[in-house]
Amino acid sequence: MPLYIDIHEQLPDGATAADVAHAHEADLAKQDAYGVKYVKYWVDEKEHKAFCLVEAPTADAAMRVHQEAHGLVANRIHEVVEGS
Repeated sequence: MPLYIDIHEQLPDGATAADVAHAHEADLAKQDAYGVKYVKYWVDEKEHKAFCLVEAPTADAAMRVHQEAHGLVANRIHEVVEGS
């Protein structure tokens, strides 16, 4: 299955790593409906950014999970290949 990383360029004002953790939990609850698996995420509180690693049949499927789970869709999504 394709692997993507999405980039949330600007988290909502005041958003914390804990807030992103709650959003990630919402993604996990919704992901099966789209055949998606959110693998890992990272937060940069200082820069107000978040990054999500996701296995998904399409980039659109990954974005739909975010939209339906919490409404915080990424600004960019890139298909990536895992390396060592």
